Amino acid sequence: MDLFREKAVNFLQLVVAGKIEEAYEKYVSPELRHHNPYFPGDAESLKQAMKENDDMSPNKTLEVKQAIEEGNRVMVFSHIKQKPEDLGAAVVHIFRFEAGKIVEMWDVGQAVPEDSPNENGIF
Repeated sequence: MDLFREKAVNFLQLVVAGKIEEAYEKYVSPELRHHNPYFPGDAESLKQAMKENDDMSPNKTLEVKQAIEEGNRVMVFSHIKQKPEDLGAAVVHIFRFEAGKIVEMWDVGQAVPEDSPNENGIF
């Protein structure tokens, strides 16, 4: 696995495992800015939101479907469930790295539909 791609996937896996402090220490620049529209755009606000999500959904799961690295950017396409029995959501995280750390992050998601006419499925 490529260097940044491996770091991006490891970051997400640590966050889902509830090891948010470790994920930030290893992979996040103090200058992180993110584009999640539900929280202020600084690193500390996002970290706090991740901790609150972990408190509410300690059994969430993440299954990486694709991870693509191009230059200093990585896209990770995942199936995330807040509870194992949920249908979950298809989520794309996009990371930008500088000096080996995440300095910018975007995420977009779509709920997995119960019924879909598409025989290929969402994944």
